[in-house]
Amino acid sequence: MESRTKRRLSAAQLDALILGALGTGVASAEELTDGFANAVWRLSLGDGRQVVLKVAPPPDLELLRYERDLLRTEALVYHLATPTGLPLPRLLHSGFDDPELGGDYLIMSALDGVPWNQATSLGDADERVLRHELGRHLATLHAIPGQGLYGYPYAGLTGPTWRDAFIAMMGALMDDAVRYATLLPCSLVDIAGGIYSSVHVLDEVTAPALVHFDVWPGNVFLSLPPEGTPGIQALIDHERAFWGDPLAEFITPTIFGELRDDDPILAGYREAGGKLDLTPEARRREALYRVYLYLILLVESGPRQYPEESYARIRDLATTGLTNSLAFLRQR
Repeated sequence: MESRTKRRLSAAQLDALILGALGTGVASAEELTDGFANAVWRLSLGDGRQVVLKVAPPPDLELLRYERDLLRTEALVYHLATPTGLPLPRLLHSGFDDPELGGDYLIMSALDGVPWNQATSLGDADERVLRHELGRHLATLHAIPGQGLYGYPYAGLTGPTWRDAFIAMMGALMDDAVRYATLLPCSLVDIAGGIYSSVHVLDEVTAPALVHFDVWPGNVFLSLPPEGTPGIQALIDHERAFWGDPLAEFITPTIFGELRDDDPILAGYREAGGKLDLTPEARRREALYRVYLYLILLVESGPRQYPEESYARIRDLATTGLTNSLAFLRQR
């Protein structure tokens, strides 16, 4: 999607950046436009390699508060998750505060699979197998030990408990809603009231897990053999990860819907050692995380200035989802 946050680099700039990082130039470049914030290119290099370059927005461009140093978060996830065997691209090079570029960038190995949201030939049975496999991978991710701190460390939105961190995260997002004059279906006072009516259920979370929080189908690459069962090749785009409640992970795979106990993603998760029970308290935690995600989708258009024709459907779904989730939290 078009966004004001995406850098525009010339062919000469791309060539110079890759030459300095990997020691070879760029033979051809294709911009990948599916993402929402960072600029991304698939590059063919002079030595025959295929890589992906991700470039952060200019450091002086205003973003949402939680979006500070996103690519540093992504690099951290690669360093922590790669040794677990989780299917990921290889992180080939990272550059932070690059003097020539004026910002951060990552270079990863390119994938030859297909994003899940573009795999139109899948049947219902394939979808169930893939969701089961995804659940197993999420259990591996959540088993990465934390350091006792919750939230977004690079953004400074953290706390010693999950309740403290989540309140800081929500507070920053509501501040952003004021800063960008976001049109919402209710007042921020109503949103705050819904959150505080149920925030006590977050005390059930007693250990921080590494949560991707952006596992929608566009961030899951598939291997699609001509014959046989499709499989997950890699999880990508880890920049929005935080330390928190594993339950929050299941909001994006069920975005604008609900998490059902018979979803294969939960079966795979539990079989791989993940512990998750959809108790009444867990359902309240789920609603809190849906409020958080839907509010992000509404507020982020402020700094990014999405084109109306591309954004209207997302805005409408997020507005409905926010309204419904708040109504659930108000129930006693």
